[in-house]
Amino acid sequence: MTIKNLIVRPTTKAVDSGDRLFTTLVGAASSIVVILLLGFIILLVVDSRESIRSFGMGFLTGSKWNPVATEVNHIQFGALPYIFGTVVTSLIALALATPLALGSAIFVSEYAPSWLGKPVAFIIELLVAIPSVAYGIWGLFVLVPIMRNVVEPFLQSTIGKVPVIGALVAGPPFGQDLLTGGVVLAIMILPTILSLSREIIAHVPRLQKEGMLALGATRWEVLSKAVLPYARGGIVGAAMLGLARAIGETMAVTMVIGNSSTKIGASLLTPGYTIASAIANQFTEADSPIYFSAIVELGLVLLIVASVFNIGSRLLIRRLARREGGSHA
Repeated sequence: MTIKNLIVRPTTKAVDSGDRLFTTLVGAASSIVVILLLGFIILLVVDSRESIRSFGMGFLTGSKWNPVATEVNHIQFGALPYIFGTVVTSLIALALATPLALGSAIFVSEYAPSWLGKPVAFIIELLVAIPSVAYGIWGLFVLVPIMRNVVEPFLQSTIGKVPVIGALVAGPPFGQDLLTGGVVLAIMILPTILSLSREIIAHVPRLQKEGMLALGATRWEVLSKAVLPYARGGIVGAAMLGLARAIGETMAVTMVIGNSSTKIGASLLTPGYTIASAIANQFTEADSPIYFSAIVELGLVLLIVASVFNIGSRLLIRRLARREGGSHA
């Protein structure tokens, strides 16, 4: 009797049963996630229905937030300044963090020797484990004075003199404003974008890079024509994951953004709110049903804003992935 005859091969029926069982388990796990999301949405809608019924679309377009009016008819809730603060700080964070993360990922993956690249990447990725409140404390006592005394006056003395663009840094430098909130968020999402981008760049086919080098291409030409085109979809996906964290971040932003519901303006040196920081600051103060309902509707609006960015990012990634050489996120 040969060894081949001793091998017990599973029957087709057993294989089919195992596949069906695994498919059922995976489907059940996926269904739980969908059910939890639907339950979360239903809870937000139910608890915010009084605010939705009272203010309608005015909740999204209004800019007055007045929960302490002496008369019920004068109570107003408008979330537009909070939506504006959320979008602005998130875009600032994305604009600052993505180039730094991508440059660091390229250096670690393509240029740095392994004895240097791996420790540097490991140390940067450790920043993910730092609690957001620690970022907030550091931002309040370290970053805010630097922004108020150094960075913002410098921006006003340079960019501030440029027509149109100068409006972005108009006004007194408080330090606790939209710009500082965006900088803190950029520091927080930097490790996420860097880590994912590094993995994507590292998985670019080696033959694709060596083929261009064999044809006499420089390292920059290899990066620009072989590595980045192949990895662009994944890099955009990494940036969008960082953006998703920035949109929902609470404590760090709350401690440095100023928490002031002022008028919407062009200046980034204006104290403001994000949706998450507004919920964190005012949830315990909701002493009336309509106030509580408005706070819950803020959570619903935050979910909608995050969904819009997520859908937009998926469409962008899909478009990039259709091009030749693009990788899926």
